[in-house]
Amino acid sequence: MGSETPRFLTLADVAEVLNVTVRQVYALVRSGDLRGIQIGGRGQWRVEHVELEDYIQRQYARVESNLLDPDFEPSLDDQGLESSRGSD
Repeated sequence: MGSETPRFLTLADVAEVLNVTVRQVYALVRSGDLRGIQIGGRGQWRVEHVELEDYIQRQYARVESNLLDPDFEPSLDDQGLESSRGSD
């Protein structure tokens, strides 16, 4: 396959792309916000590359929509001032 992007990514791969923890990605797939599949007898999660790209585009659209809302107030976490990355 060479340098092609793999079709399916592990939760760790997705976490690296999004710069979040694996737990955060797990919560996204469990909630249905990020579509994934479970494979094998142990039910390991995989996320298709196109689903990750779709999720990212939906987040951009959500942010753009929020910015147009005059009542929108970003949280500290939205501004990168608070992070749970070190608390896992």
